[in-house]
Amino acid sequence: MTELEHVVRHTESRTEPGDRGAPDDDRGGLARGRRVVLAVVGGAALMAVGGLLATTLVKSPAQVAAETGPPAQGALTAEVERRVLAQTVVMRGTVAADQSVAVSPQGMRSAEGAGAAVVTKLPLKAGEPVTAGQLVAEVSGRPVFTLHGAQPMYRDLKPGAGGDDVAQLQQALRELGHGTGADAKGVFGAGTKAALAARYRAIGYEPLPAVADGGAALKSAREAVRSATWAVEDASGPAGAPAGPGSGKGGASATPGPGAGPTTGTGPGTGAGAGRELARAREALGEARAALAAAEAADGPMLPTAETVFLGSFPARVSSVGARAGSPVSGPVLTLSAGELVVEAYLKDDKRQLLRAGMAVVISSEVSGTDARGKVALVATERTAAQPAGDLPQQGQGQDPKGGGGSGGDSGAGGADLGYRMVVRADQPLPAGFAGQDVRLTIESAATDGEALVVPVTAVSAGADGRTVITAVSADGTQRRIEVRTGTSGDGFVAVTPARAGALAAGTRVVIGAAPRQAPGKPE
Repeated sequence: MTELEHVVRHTESRTEPGDRGAPDDDRGGLARGRRVVLAVVGGAALMAVGGLLATTLVKSPAQVAAETGPPAQGALTAEVERRVLAQTVVMRGTVAADQSVAVSPQGMRSAEGAGAAVVTKLPLKAGEPVTAGQLVAEVSGRPVFTLHGAQPMYRDLKPGAGGDDVAQLQQALRELGHGTGADAKGVFGAGTKAALAARYRAIGYEPLPAVADGGAALKSAREAVRSATWAVEDASGPAGAPAGPGSGKGGASATPGPGAGPTTGTGPGTGAGAGRELARAREALGEARAALAAAEAADGPMLPTAETVFLGSFPARVSSVGARAGSPVSGPVLTLSAGELVVEAYLKDDKRQLLRAGMAVVISSEVSGTDARGKVALVATERTAAQPAGDLPQQGQGQDPKGGGGSGGDSGAGGADLGYRMVVRADQPLPAGFAGQDVRLTIESAATDGEALVVPVTAVSAGADGRTVITAVSADGTQRRIEVRTGTSGDGFVAVTPARAGALAAGTRVVIGAAPRQAPGKPE
Protein backbone atom coordinates (compact mmCIF):
# COMPACT_ATOMS: atom_id res chain seq x y z
CA MET A 1 0.00 0.00 0.00
CA THR A 2 1.36 3.25 -1.02
CA GLU A 3 1.70 6.20 1.25
CA LEU A 4 -1.04 8.11 -0.69
CA GLU A 5 -3.51 5.28 -0.25
CA HIS A 6 -2.69 5.20 3.39
CA VAL A 7 -3.49 8.93 3.77
CA VAL A 8 -6.82 8.51 1.88
CA ARG A 9 -7.91 5.59 4.04
CA HIS A 10 -6.98 7.40 7.15
CA THR A 11 -9.05 10.36 6.04
CA GLU A 12 -12.03 8.19 5.21
CA SER A 13 -11.79 6.45 8.54
CA ARG A 14 -12.08 9.83 10.31
CA THR A 15 -15.30 10.56 8.40
CA GLU A 16 -17.08 7.34 8.83
CA PRO A 17 -20.83 7.44 9.33
CA GLY A 18 -21.86 7.45 12.91
CA ASP A 19 -18.96 9.63 14.02
CA ARG A 20 -20.88 12.76 15.27
CA GLY A 21 -17.85 14.99 16.17
CA ALA A 22 -16.25 14.93 12.72
CA PRO A 23 -18.10 17.87 11.05
CA ASP A 24 -17.48 20.21 13.99
CA ASP A 25 -13.76 19.44 14.00
CA ASP A 26 -13.45 20.23 10.32
CA ARG A 27 -15.23 23.53 10.62
CA GLY A 28 -13.01 24.62 13.54
CA GLY A 29 -9.83 23.82 11.69
CA LEU A 30 -10.88 25.85 8.69
CA ALA A 31 -11.66 28.88 10.86
CA ARG A 32 -8.35 28.70 12.57
CA GLY A 33 -6.62 28.47 9.21
CA ARG A 34 -8.36 31.52 7.95
CA ARG A 35 -7.37 33.50 11.04
CA VAL A 36 -3.75 32.51 10.64
CA VAL A 37 -3.78 33.58 6.99
CA LEU A 38 -5.35 36.94 7.86
CA ALA A 39 -2.80 37.56 10.62
CA VAL A 40 0.05 36.82 8.27
CA VAL A 41 -1.37 39.10 5.57
CA GLY A 42 -1.99 41.91 8.10
CA GLY A 43 1.52 41.63 9.49
CA ALA A 44 2.98 41.80 6.02
CA ALA A 45 0.93 44.90 5.24
CA LEU A 46 2.10 46.60 8.43
CA MET A 47 5.67 45.76 7.65
CA ALA A 48 5.28 47.21 4.16
CA VAL A 49 3.80 50.46 5.50
CA GLY A 50 6.55 50.72 8.13
CA GLY A 51 9.17 50.24 5.48
CA LEU A 52 7.68 53.01 3.39
CA LEU A 53 7.63 55.35 6.36
CA ALA A 54 11.19 54.47 7.23
CA THR A 55 12.37 55.33 3.74
CA THR A 56 10.93 58.86 4.08
CA LEU A 57 12.48 59.51 7.52
CA VAL A 58 15.81 57.77 7.33
CA LYS A 59 18.31 59.26 4.83
CA SER A 60 21.77 58.23 3.94
CA PRO A 61 24.66 60.66 4.52
CA ALA A 62 25.05 61.08 0.79
CA GLN A 63 21.40 62.01 0.40
CA VAL A 64 21.60 64.53 3.28
CA ALA A 65 24.68 66.18 1.78
CA ALA A 66 23.01 66.41 -1.62
CA GLU A 67 19.89 68.07 -0.22
CA THR A 68 21.76 70.61 1.96
CA GLY A 69 24.30 71.64 -0.64
CA PRO A 70 24.24 75.12 -2.26
CA PRO A 71 21.62 75.53 -4.93
CA ALA A 72 22.46 76.52 -8.42
CA GLN A 73 23.12 80.25 -8.84
CA GLY A 74 21.17 82.69 -11.01
CA ALA A 75 21.56 86.40 -11.88
CA LEU A 76 20.18 89.05 -9.53
CA THR A 77 19.18 92.14 -11.49
CA ALA A 78 17.97 95.70 -10.99
CA GLU A 79 16.58 98.37 -13.30
CA VAL A 80 18.56 101.33 -14.55
CA GLU A 81 16.96 104.56 -13.24
CA ARG A 82 17.00 108.11 -14.57
CA ARG A 83 17.00 110.61 -11.70
CA VAL A 84 19.04 113.18 -9.79
CA LEU A 85 21.60 111.44 -7.61
CA ALA A 86 22.92 113.15 -4.49
CA GLN A 87 25.66 111.97 -2.17
CA THR A 88 24.56 112.60 1.39
CA VAL A 89 26.24 112.64 4.79
CA VAL A 90 23.97 112.00 7.78
CA MET A 91 25.07 113.02 11.27
CA ARG A 92 23.83 114.54 14.52
CA GLY A 93 24.09 118.14 15.71
CA THR A 94 22.96 120.35 18.59
CA VAL A 95 20.89 123.51 18.18
CA ALA A 96 22.45 126.40 20.05
CA ALA A 97 22.43 130.18 19.97
CA ASP A 98 24.84 132.09 17.78
CA GLN A 99 26.35 133.68 20.91
CA SER A 100 26.74 132.05 24.31
CA VAL A 101 28.08 133.76 27.43
CA ALA A 102 28.97 131.98 30.67
CA VAL A 103 28.41 134.45 33.49
CA SER A 104 30.90 133.88 36.30
CA PRO A 105 31.24 137.14 38.26
CA GLN A 106 34.41 136.42 40.20
CA GLY A 107 35.99 139.23 42.26
CA MET A 108 32.68 140.94 42.93
CA ARG A 109 33.05 143.72 45.49
CA SER A 110 30.42 145.61 47.42
CA ALA A 111 30.48 149.13 48.77
CA GLU A 112 31.51 147.68 52.15
CA GLY A 113 34.59 146.02 50.73
CA ALA A 114 35.73 142.85 49.03
CA GLY A 115 34.83 139.40 50.26
CA ALA A 116 34.00 135.92 49.08
CA ALA A 117 31.55 136.13 46.20
CA VAL A 118 28.18 134.58 47.14
CA VAL A 119 25.09 134.32 44.99
CA THR A 120 22.39 136.34 46.72
CA LYS A 121 19.68 136.38 44.05
CA LEU A 122 18.82 134.49 40.84
CA PRO A 123 15.59 135.93 39.46
CA LEU A 124 15.52 133.90 36.22
CA LYS A 125 15.11 130.24 35.33
CA ALA A 126 16.47 128.24 32.41
CA GLY A 127 14.58 128.97 29.21
CA GLU A 128 13.26 132.39 30.26
CA PRO A 129 13.77 135.39 27.96
CA VAL A 130 16.18 138.19 28.78
CA THR A 131 15.92 141.81 27.64
CA ALA A 132 18.52 144.59 27.50
CA GLY A 133 19.15 146.27 30.83
CA GLN A 134 17.57 143.42 32.81
CA LEU A 135 18.91 142.13 36.11
CA VAL A 136 19.98 138.50 35.65
CA ALA A 137 21.72 137.82 38.98
CA GLU A 138 22.85 139.36 42.24
CA VAL A 139 26.20 138.41 43.75
CA SER A 140 27.26 139.65 47.18
CA GLY A 141 24.51 142.24 47.02
CA ARG A 142 25.72 143.66 43.71
CA PRO A 143 23.75 143.44 40.44
CA VAL A 144 24.64 141.65 37.21
CA PHE A 145 22.67 143.09 34.29
CA THR A 146 22.68 142.92 30.51
CA LEU A 147 23.49 145.56 27.93
CA HIS A 148 23.45 145.54 24.14
CA GLY A 149 26.85 145.27 22.49
CA ALA A 150 29.07 142.95 20.51
CA GLN A 151 32.36 143.72 22.28
CA PRO A 152 32.89 141.83 25.54
CA MET A 153 33.90 143.65 28.71
CA TYR A 154 37.63 143.39 29.37
CA ARG A 155 38.17 146.23 31.87
CA ASP A 156 36.31 148.31 34.43
CA LEU A 157 34.94 151.48 32.84
CA LYS A 158 35.53 154.57 34.96
CA PRO A 159 35.00 158.29 34.48
CA GLY A 160 37.66 159.77 32.26
CA ALA A 161 38.16 156.54 30.29
CA GLY A 162 38.00 156.52 26.51
CA GLY A 163 37.79 154.02 23.69
CA ASP A 164 35.45 151.86 21.63
CA ASP A 165 34.17 150.05 24.70
CA VAL A 166 33.12 153.39 26.20
CA ALA A 167 31.35 154.27 22.95
CA GLN A 168 29.54 150.91 23.13
CA LEU A 169 28.45 151.67 26.70
CA GLN A 170 27.16 155.10 25.67
CA GLN A 171 25.15 153.60 22.81
CA ALA A 172 23.69 150.88 25.07
CA LEU A 173 22.64 153.47 27.67
CA ARG A 174 21.02 155.67 25.02
CA GLU A 175 19.06 152.65 23.71
CA LEU A 176 17.63 152.27 27.22
CA GLY A 177 16.61 155.94 27.31
CA HIS A 178 19.54 157.34 29.28
CA GLY A 179 21.07 160.26 27.38
CA THR A 180 24.79 160.89 27.65
CA GLY A 181 24.59 164.69 27.31
CA ALA A 182 27.37 166.53 25.55
CA ASP A 183 29.98 163.81 26.06
CA ALA A 184 32.02 163.07 22.97
CA LYS A 185 31.77 159.60 21.47
CA GLY A 186 34.00 157.22 23.39
CA VAL A 187 34.68 159.63 26.27
CA PHE A 188 33.39 158.80 29.76
CA GLY A 189 32.36 162.27 30.82
CA ALA A 190 29.72 163.89 32.98
CA GLY A 191 26.85 162.88 30.68
CA THR A 192 27.90 159.23 30.65
CA LYS A 193 28.22 159.28 34.44
CA ALA A 194 24.69 160.59 34.80
CA ALA A 195 23.33 157.99 32.33
CA LEU A 196 25.08 155.10 34.09
CA ALA A 197 23.83 156.24 37.51
CA ALA A 198 20.30 156.38 36.09
CA ARG A 199 20.56 152.79 34.80
CA TYR A 200 21.65 151.51 38.20
CA ARG A 201 18.79 153.33 39.92
CA ALA A 202 16.35 151.87 37.35
CA ILE A 203 17.20 148.34 38.49
CA GLY A 204 17.21 149.31 42.17
CA TYR A 205 20.90 149.70 42.99
CA GLU A 206 23.46 152.42 43.56
CA PRO A 207 26.58 152.34 41.38
CA LEU A 208 29.96 151.78 42.92
CA PRO A 209 32.15 154.89 43.12
CA ALA A 210 35.12 154.97 40.80
CA VAL A 211 37.31 156.31 43.63
CA ALA A 212 36.66 154.28 46.74
CA ASP A 213 37.84 156.86 49.29
CA GLY A 214 34.52 158.22 50.41
CA GLY A 215 35.08 161.47 48.49
CA ALA A 216 38.27 162.38 50.38
CA ALA A 217 40.25 163.17 47.23
CA LEU A 218 37.59 165.48 45.86
CA LYS A 219 37.21 167.24 49.21
CA SER A 220 40.95 167.76 49.47
CA ALA A 221 41.13 169.18 45.93
CA ARG A 222 38.37 171.65 46.66
CA GLU A 223 40.05 172.80 49.88
CA ALA A 224 43.30 173.30 47.95
CA VAL A 225 41.53 175.56 45.45
CA ARG A 226 39.96 177.58 48.26
CA SER A 227 43.30 178.05 50.01
CA ALA A 228 45.01 179.06 46.76
CA THR A 229 42.26 181.55 46.06
CA TRP A 230 42.71 183.16 49.42
CA ALA A 231 46.46 183.36 48.84
CA VAL A 232 45.91 185.25 45.61
CA GLU A 233 43.54 187.62 47.36
CA ASP A 234 46.07 188.24 50.11
CA ALA A 235 48.86 188.87 47.63
CA SER A 236 46.78 191.25 45.53
CA GLY A 237 46.89 194.19 48.01
CA PRO A 238 46.68 195.39 51.62
CA ALA A 239 43.98 193.89 53.80
CA GLY A 240 40.66 195.54 53.05
CA ALA A 241 41.82 196.87 49.68
CA PRO A 242 39.73 195.85 46.70
CA ALA A 243 41.18 192.90 44.89
CA GLY A 244 41.82 192.86 41.21
CA PRO A 245 39.21 191.74 38.70
CA GLY A 246 38.18 188.12 39.28
CA SER A 247 39.57 188.06 42.77
CA GLY A 248 37.67 187.05 45.88
CA LYS A 249 37.19 183.97 47.94
CA GLY A 250 36.29 181.05 45.77
CA GLY A 251 36.53 183.12 42.60
CA ALA A 252 40.08 184.50 42.29
CA SER A 253 41.46 184.77 38.83
CA ALA A 254 44.97 183.76 37.93
CA THR A 255 45.12 186.61 35.39
CA PRO A 256 45.00 190.29 36.46
CA GLY A 257 42.34 192.46 34.90
CA PRO A 258 43.04 195.02 32.15
CA GLY A 259 45.05 197.98 33.36
CA ALA A 260 46.31 196.22 36.43
CA GLY A 261 49.85 197.25 37.13
CA PRO A 262 52.43 196.66 39.77
CA THR A 263 51.12 197.18 43.20
CA THR A 264 52.43 200.32 44.86
CA GLY A 265 52.54 201.29 48.47
CA THR A 266 54.69 200.91 51.46
CA GLY A 267 55.38 198.06 53.82
CA PRO A 268 55.23 194.39 53.17
CA GLY A 269 53.36 193.40 50.03
CA THR A 270 54.53 196.32 47.97
CA GLY A 271 57.06 196.68 45.21
CA ALA A 272 58.81 193.90 43.30
CA GLY A 273 58.50 191.41 46.15
CA ALA A 274 54.74 191.80 46.17
CA GLY A 275 54.59 191.13 42.43
CA ARG A 276 56.50 187.90 42.76
CA GLU A 277 54.29 186.78 45.63
CA LEU A 278 51.16 187.42 43.63
CA ALA A 279 52.51 185.57 40.59
CA ARG A 280 53.36 182.53 42.67
CA ALA A 281 49.94 182.58 44.35
CA ARG A 282 48.21 182.70 41.00
CA GLU A 283 50.37 179.80 39.72
CA ALA A 284 49.45 177.71 42.76
CA LEU A 285 45.79 178.53 42.22
CA GLY A 286 45.98 177.34 38.62
CA GLU A 287 47.54 174.05 39.71
CA ALA A 288 44.91 173.62 42.42
CA ARG A 289 42.12 174.17 39.93
CA ALA A 290 43.63 171.65 37.51
CA ALA A 291 43.84 169.09 40.32
CA LEU A 292 40.24 169.82 41.21
CA ALA A 293 39.14 169.32 37.60
CA ALA A 294 40.96 165.95 37.49
CA ALA A 295 39.40 164.87 40.79
CA GLU A 296 35.95 165.84 39.60
CA ALA A 297 36.47 163.97 36.31
CA ALA A 298 37.60 160.83 38.13
CA ASP A 299 34.81 160.99 40.67
CA GLY A 300 31.47 159.34 39.96
CA PRO A 301 30.00 155.94 39.15
CA MET A 302 31.96 153.15 37.51
CA LEU A 303 30.93 150.06 35.57
CA PRO A 304 32.77 146.97 36.91
CA THR A 305 33.48 144.13 34.50
CA ALA A 306 31.74 141.61 36.75
CA GLU A 307 28.47 143.55 36.84
CA THR A 308 27.67 143.69 33.12
CA VAL A 309 27.09 141.18 30.33
CA PHE A 310 27.10 142.53 26.78
CA LEU A 311 25.03 140.50 24.30
CA GLY A 312 24.91 140.99 20.55
CA SER A 313 21.13 140.83 20.19
CA PHE A 314 17.91 140.70 22.16
CA PRO A 315 15.74 139.07 23.29
CA ALA A 316 18.23 136.60 24.68
CA ARG A 317 17.59 133.40 26.66
CA VAL A 318 18.81 131.75 29.83
CA SER A 319 20.39 128.55 28.55
CA SER A 320 21.20 127.10 31.95
CA VAL A 321 21.46 128.03 35.62
CA GLY A 322 24.49 126.63 37.42
CA ALA A 323 24.04 127.96 40.95
CA ARG A 324 21.43 128.77 43.55
CA ALA A 325 20.97 131.58 46.03
CA GLY A 326 23.36 131.24 48.94
CA SER A 327 26.01 129.23 47.10
CA PRO A 328 29.53 130.58 46.62
CA VAL A 329 30.60 131.54 43.12
CA SER A 330 32.89 128.75 41.96
CA GLY A 331 32.02 128.69 38.27
CA PRO A 332 29.41 129.96 35.85
CA VAL A 333 26.33 131.19 37.73
CA LEU A 334 24.25 130.99 34.56
CA THR A 335 24.72 130.84 30.81
CA LEU A 336 23.02 133.30 28.48
CA SER A 337 22.51 132.76 24.78
CA ALA A 338 21.56 135.29 22.17
CA GLY A 339 21.26 135.68 18.45
CA GLU A 340 20.13 133.35 15.74
CA LEU A 341 19.76 129.66 16.47
CA VAL A 342 22.37 127.60 14.63
CA VAL A 343 23.28 123.91 14.60
CA GLU A 344 26.71 122.90 15.84
CA ALA A 345 28.35 119.56 15.04
CA TYR A 346 31.85 118.11 15.18
CA LEU A 347 33.39 116.20 12.28
CA LYS A 348 35.92 113.41 12.14
CA ASP A 349 38.60 113.41 9.47
CA ASP A 350 36.67 111.32 6.93
CA LYS A 351 33.57 113.54 6.98
CA ARG A 352 35.50 116.80 7.08
CA GLN A 353 37.05 115.91 3.72
CA LEU A 354 33.56 115.65 2.21
CA LEU A 355 32.00 118.84 3.62
CA ARG A 356 32.58 122.53 2.97
CA ALA A 357 30.79 125.83 3.50
CA GLY A 358 27.77 126.41 1.27
CA MET A 359 26.52 122.83 1.05
CA ALA A 360 22.77 122.29 1.41
CA VAL A 361 21.54 120.74 4.66
CA VAL A 362 18.21 119.35 5.86
CA ILE A 363 17.74 119.88 9.62
CA SER A 364 15.32 117.31 11.04
CA SER A 365 13.81 117.53 14.52
CA GLU A 366 12.46 114.20 15.75
CA VAL A 367 10.87 116.02 18.71
CA SER A 368 8.60 118.25 16.63
CA GLY A 369 8.60 116.09 13.50
CA THR A 370 9.54 119.03 11.28
CA ASP A 371 12.35 119.72 8.83
CA ALA A 372 14.15 122.93 7.96
CA ARG A 373 16.56 123.64 5.15
CA GLY A 374 19.86 125.42 5.60
CA LYS A 375 23.48 125.59 4.54
CA VAL A 376 26.87 124.82 6.03
CA ALA A 377 28.18 128.16 7.29
CA LEU A 378 31.52 127.07 8.72
CA VAL A 379 33.85 124.09 8.71
CA ALA A 380 36.77 124.69 11.06
CA THR A 381 40.31 124.19 9.84
CA GLU A 382 41.61 123.16 13.26
CA ARG A 383 40.45 120.50 15.68
CA THR A 384 38.50 121.48 18.78
CA ALA A 385 39.31 120.17 22.24
CA ALA A 386 36.67 119.84 24.94
CA GLN A 387 37.19 122.28 27.77
CA PRO A 388 38.24 120.51 30.97
CA ALA A 389 35.82 120.67 33.87
CA GLY A 390 36.22 123.84 35.90
CA ASP A 391 37.73 125.77 33.00
CA LEU A 392 34.55 127.25 31.61
CA PRO A 393 35.10 130.77 30.30
CA GLN A 394 34.59 133.59 32.77
CA GLN A 395 32.22 136.44 32.09
CA GLY A 396 34.00 139.15 30.22
CA GLN A 397 36.26 136.61 28.61
CA GLY A 398 33.76 133.87 27.76
CA GLN A 399 31.55 135.48 25.18
CA ASP A 400 31.63 132.93 22.39
CA PRO A 401 30.09 134.10 19.13
CA LYS A 402 29.59 130.64 17.70
CA GLY A 403 29.06 131.73 14.18
CA GLY A 404 32.37 133.51 13.69
CA GLY A 405 35.91 132.62 12.93
CA GLY A 406 37.41 129.82 10.96
CA SER A 407 39.30 128.22 13.76
CA GLY A 408 38.11 125.15 15.54
CA GLY A 409 39.11 126.53 18.91
CA ASP A 410 42.08 125.91 21.09
CA SER A 411 43.12 122.38 20.36
CA GLY A 412 45.75 122.60 23.06
CA ALA A 413 43.35 123.15 25.94
CA GLY A 414 44.01 119.68 27.29
CA GLY A 415 40.47 118.31 26.86
CA ALA A 416 39.17 115.44 24.76
CA ASP A 417 39.37 115.87 20.99
CA LEU A 418 35.91 116.74 19.64
CA GLY A 419 36.92 116.95 15.99
CA TYR A 420 36.38 119.79 13.50
CA ARG A 421 33.60 122.19 14.44
CA MET A 422 30.88 122.73 11.84
CA VAL A 423 28.13 125.37 12.01
CA VAL A 424 24.89 125.11 10.02
CA ARG A 425 22.58 128.11 9.54
CA ALA A 426 18.95 127.65 8.57
CA ASP A 427 17.59 129.54 5.55
CA GLN A 428 14.75 130.78 7.78
CA PRO A 429 15.14 131.40 11.54
CA LEU A 430 14.66 128.18 13.50
CA PRO A 431 11.74 128.13 15.97
CA ALA A 432 12.69 128.89 19.56
CA GLY A 433 11.55 125.37 20.49
CA PHE A 434 14.53 123.94 18.60
CA ALA A 435 16.96 125.41 21.14
CA GLY A 436 18.99 122.68 22.83
CA GLN A 437 17.61 119.88 20.66
CA ASP A 438 19.71 117.07 19.24
CA VAL A 439 18.78 117.09 15.54
CA ARG A 440 19.63 115.02 12.47
CA LEU A 441 21.62 116.70 9.70
CA THR A 442 21.41 115.39 6.14
CA ILE A 443 24.04 117.12 4.03
CA GLU A 444 24.31 116.94 0.25
CA SER A 445 28.03 116.69 -0.35
CA ALA A 446 27.67 116.10 -4.11
CA ALA A 447 24.90 115.85 -6.72
CA THR A 448 24.52 115.22 -10.45
CA ASP A 449 23.80 118.11 -12.78
CA GLY A 450 20.21 117.22 -13.45
CA GLU A 451 18.86 113.73 -14.12
CA ALA A 452 21.32 110.96 -14.93
CA LEU A 453 21.33 107.20 -15.50
CA VAL A 454 21.77 105.61 -12.08
CA VAL A 455 22.59 101.99 -11.18
CA PRO A 456 23.49 100.24 -7.92
CA VAL A 457 27.22 100.36 -7.27
CA THR A 458 27.32 96.54 -7.31
CA ALA A 459 26.35 96.62 -11.00
CA VAL A 460 29.67 98.21 -11.94
CA SER A 461 32.81 96.13 -12.37
CA ALA A 462 36.24 96.54 -13.89
CA GLY A 463 37.40 94.20 -16.55
CA ALA A 464 40.87 92.76 -17.04
CA ASP A 465 41.47 95.43 -19.68
CA GLY A 466 40.80 98.17 -17.14
CA ARG A 467 37.49 99.22 -18.64
CA THR A 468 34.49 99.88 -16.39
CA VAL A 469 31.47 97.89 -17.50
CA ILE A 470 28.00 96.81 -16.50
CA THR A 471 26.19 93.66 -17.64
CA ALA A 472 22.75 94.19 -19.18
CA VAL A 473 20.19 91.37 -19.33
CA SER A 474 17.69 91.21 -22.21
CA ALA A 475 14.15 89.86 -21.97
CA ASP A 476 15.21 86.42 -23.25
CA GLY A 477 17.93 86.19 -20.59
CA THR A 478 20.93 86.88 -22.79
CA GLN A 479 23.61 89.09 -21.30
CA ARG A 480 25.82 91.77 -22.86
CA ARG A 481 28.57 93.92 -21.41
CA ILE A 482 28.34 97.72 -21.79
CA GLU A 483 31.29 100.01 -21.18
CA VAL A 484 30.39 103.02 -18.99
CA ARG A 485 31.97 106.01 -17.26
CA THR A 486 31.06 106.53 -13.62
CA GLY A 487 30.17 109.83 -11.96
CA THR A 488 28.65 110.94 -8.67
CA SER A 489 27.96 108.18 -6.16
CA GLY A 490 25.89 108.14 -3.02
CA ASP A 491 23.51 106.05 -0.95
CA GLY A 492 24.64 102.85 -2.69
CA PHE A 493 24.10 104.15 -6.25
CA VAL A 494 26.37 105.60 -8.92
CA ALA A 495 25.67 107.71 -11.98
CA VAL A 496 26.88 106.13 -15.24
CA THR A 497 27.27 107.31 -18.81
CA PRO A 498 27.59 104.71 -21.60
CA ALA A 499 30.76 104.99 -23.66
CA ARG A 500 28.62 104.56 -26.76
CA ALA A 501 25.62 106.85 -26.92
CA GLY A 502 22.30 105.03 -26.71
CA ALA A 503 23.84 101.78 -25.48
CA LEU A 504 22.03 102.04 -22.14
CA ALA A 505 18.60 103.38 -21.26
CA ALA A 506 16.38 103.71 -18.21
CA GLY A 507 14.47 100.50 -17.51
CA THR A 508 17.25 98.20 -18.72
CA ARG A 509 17.92 95.43 -16.24
CA VAL A 510 21.54 95.00 -15.18
CA VAL A 511 23.25 92.29 -13.17
CA ILE A 512 24.00 93.32 -9.59
CA GLY A 513 24.85 89.90 -8.13
CA ALA A 514 23.99 86.23 -8.01
CA ALA A 515 20.71 84.90 -6.61
CA PRO A 516 19.92 81.26 -5.62
CA ARG A 517 18.09 79.41 -8.40
CA GLN A 518 15.09 77.29 -7.32
CA ALA A 519 15.60 73.57 -7.57
CA PRO A 520 13.40 71.79 -10.15
CA GLY A 521 10.00 70.78 -8.81
CA LYS A 522 10.10 73.17 -5.82
CA PRO A 523 7.65 76.05 -5.70
CA GLU A 524 9.06 79.56 -5.78
